[in-house]
Formats: sequence, structure tokens, C-alpha cells
Amino acid sequence: MKLKRKPFDKRIFGLTTLMSIIGLVAISSASAVLSFQRFGHTNYYLTRQGIFFILGFAAMLFVSRVDYRFFKKYSPFILLISFLSLLLVLIPGIGVEIGGSRRWINLGITFLQPSEFAKLAIIFYLAAWFATRKEQVIYFSTGVLPPLVVSGAAGALILLEPDFGSTAAIALIALSIFFAGGVKISHLAGLLVTGVGVGWLAVQAAPYRLARITSFLDPQADPLGISYQINQALLAIGSGGFWGQGFGYSRQKFNFLPEPLGDSIFAVMAEELGFLRVGTILFLFIIFAILGFVVARKAQDSFGTLVAVGITSWVVFQTVFNVGAMVGILPLTGIPLPFISYGGSAMLANMIGVGILLNISRQES
Repeated sequence: MKLKRKPFDKRIFGLTTLMSIIGLVAISSASAVLSFQRFGHTNYYLTRQGIFFILGFAAMLFVSRVDYRFFKKYSPFILLISFLSLLLVLIPGIGVEIGGSRRWINLGITFLQPSEFAKLAIIFYLAAWFATRKEQVIYFSTGVLPPLVVSGAAGALILLEPDFGSTAAIALIALSIFFAGGVKISHLAGLLVTGVGVGWLAVQAAPYRLARITSFLDPQADPLGISYQINQALLAIGSGGFWGQGFGYSRQKFNFLPEPLGDSIFAVMAEELGFLRVGTILFLFIIFAILGFVVARKAQDSFGTLVAVGITSWVVFQTVFNVGAMVGILPLTGIPLPFISYGGSAMLANMIGVGILLNISRQES
């Protein structure tokens, strides 16, 4: 088989850069009120996210020049570091608790959220596992159970933070790689049913998760309590209409909509930009997904294919979770919108993931 190298996929590079810049513009508006109230000026969050964008952009370019097979060789070590960081988060005094969740490690100058990088570690590990055990994947005990245990352990640690949204994202990313890796449909069906069952038990074990499901099924059940965020998000989206209120003219960001620069940023964008413009932005994500899966199909080996599937699925699932929650067709999970929501760890992890995708696109069979 003749292999050739080429420049990386400029379309994926351009889309990622464009969506990240759109995110910075959105944050400049969505965060202005909160930034002024807390720090006395309107650009605090924009400045911090801008710094992480620059770091992430540099990391993306650097990683795009690192042969993606490097991550296959060192996937066990990367996974070990990821597990250690997830354990450190749970230790009082090391893990930083914000809003009832301990998801961050204080590095002094900033906070690190290990669960974002754990998604990459799991992708590398699962891709390496299935790429080197093609004959074993038809057997549950030797081909499916070991990576299932590893993925489940990572998900369990993240669930303890607690972060149900990231746990669900890792589960779906893993399921995508299991499917692309050749796991039997009967085994996949069993995993899906088991996953839904475990997820339901996790929901019932925490009253606030059960309340989120209740608010999803009936947003008017507690409009000033657990249903407040979804009601305010729907109000923002509805008031945006087709053309929007105009950039910077969101009313909901004035202390009405919770997390206006985090998982609710899509609602602020819809209010200001309207259905037509946010629909165009969502179309960019669809194009990204198509291009990502094309890279997976053209990858020169199975490891490259599985990594590309994992990274693309990661962006797709998080976009669906975020937007679906804001429009009321999925429960709230706190999942950020890739490249757009505020968050340094998410920005860095997403950009590194795209850098790897770009390197895979350099090499095709």
C-alpha cells in the first residue's frame, strides 16, 4: 500500500479556528455583566479565555506535527497519569470544590480540570487496544471486558466529583470506539442496556440528578427552583426569534440565566443572534463532524481510524448534549459547548484533540 504525506486538512483547521473565534466573541458579550460585577471591568473572562485560545492554538499546531502513533506507544502511561489526576481531584486540599463539585486542581495561576484530558486518554487507550487485538474483539471476556473495565473506572472517578455529564460523554465516546473497533452488535447492545441501567441508578442515587430529570420532563414543575435554568434558557432562545435581539443586547445575561458563559452560552447566542445565525454556527459543527469521520475513513491504519472516530464523536456528543439541553430535548448535564463555552481546560483539550486529528489527516492510505 502506497502511503503519502500531505498538508493537514485546512478545512478542519479553519473550522476549529473560526468556531473558537466565534466563542471568544460570544464570551465577550455573555460574560460582560458577570465580569463587571465581580472584577470591575467587562473583559476579565474574555482575557482569560483569549489566553487559553492562544495556548490551545499553539498546542494544536505543535501536536499536528507529532506523529499520532506516538500516542499509541505511550497510551498506557498517558492513561496512568490521567487516573492519578482524577484521584488527586477527589482529595480534600488538592481538589478544588466549586458549586458543590470537586472537579479542579489548583495550579496556582489557574485551575486544571482533569476530566477534560481524561477523554483524550481514554480515546488513546481504547484505540490502541482495539488496533492491536483485532482477532480478540469478538470475544467478550478477552476483547471487550478489559477496556470496558478501564473506561468504567474512569467514568466512576469522574462521577464521584460529581460530573454526570462528562461520565456520560466518556461512555458514549467509548461506545463509538467499541463499535468502530469491531465489537459484536450483540455485545454493543448489552453494553448499551447496561449503561442505561447504571446511568439510571446514578440518577436515582443523587436527588439533584433526579430533580434534573423531573425538570426536563416537566419544566413548569419548579420554575423558580430546579427548572429555573431551562426555563430561562428557553425564554432567551424564544426571545431571540429569527434575527435576534442584536449582539450585546441579551437580557437574560443580566443575572437571569445561570452559567451564561458556560453551558448556557448557546442560549445567550440564540437570544442575541437569532435562529438563522446560530443555525449557521451549528451547521459548522455538522461540517466538522463530516470532515472528522472522513479523516477516520482515510486514516492509514486502524489506530488512526479509531482515534479520529473518538475525537470526532467527542465533539459531536458534547455539542448534542449542550444544545439539546438548552432547547429542552435533553436533560441539563453541565456539558460545555466545544470551542465556544468558557473554560481553559476544555479549550486546551479540544484543541489538542483537533491537532491529533490534523496529524492523522496528513497521512492517508
